[in-house]
Amino acid sequence: MLTAPLPLLGTFHEVSLVVADTRAALEFYERLGFTQATTTDTFTHPYGVVTDGRIFIGLHQRAGPSPVLTFVRAGVAQHAPAFADAGLELTLCRTGEDVFNEIGFTDPFGHAVAVIEARTYSPVERGESEPSLCGDFAEVSLPVTDFAAAQRFWEALGFVAAGEELEAPYLHLPLTSDHLDVSFHRPRLDERSLLVFREPDMAARIARLRERGLELASLPGTGSTTALIEGPGGLPLLLADAD
Repeated sequence: MLTAPLPLLGTFHEVSLVVADTRAALEFYERLGFTQATTTDTFTHPYGVVTDGRIFIGLHQRAGPSPVLTFVRAGVAQHAPAFADAGLELTLCRTGEDVFNEIGFTDPFGHAVAVIEARTYSPVERGESEPSLCGDFAEVSLPVTDFAAAQRFWEALGFVAAGEELEAPYLHLPLTSDHLDVSFHRPRLDERSLLVFREPDMAARIARLRERGLELASLPGTGSTTALIEGPGGLPLLLADAD
């Protein structure tokens, strides 16, 4: 069990996606009402960031795992031993005076996590009260085969179960933290991670998106108030009624 003092991860930074074309990915999210953030010159590869005021999505035209839940912790190089002490096997440890310091690991189900030394984009003047066309961002949902094992792992990283498993609109277990909420769903719903958005009247929002020419897929067994938009980087957007 992980026993390192918290906050081990630091502060949530972005959901990092590997995309084939950063410009096309930016345009996809801007069409949905997201705002582009100004990025720094940290990376040499094409890189962009979009936000709806609640979630930041990094679009990286590079090789590597995708998606990655990326956090910022100053002085991550000196704290790297704490991750090993916590029982985490690092899949990436790039540290030194002449490089951008970054470490990475995966959870028991292969979901990638990174901790970097500093922010890579500037703040955006957009409040949480200005949702995108998808509605309010709720959480990143991860496919897992064992809710209890996933809960133990992520709670040791500072996340807290928000209650029991929820049946509607699909079986999932939500966890919360100061800067990012996650949840777990069964792979039979979707074998990929999902960006989840919720609204009390999502059926009407889904209809408006279809009127705008967006292609939305239905999820079997979830009714007309749930739909899926295929997003860049293999991270679909799941639109669902608020619980």
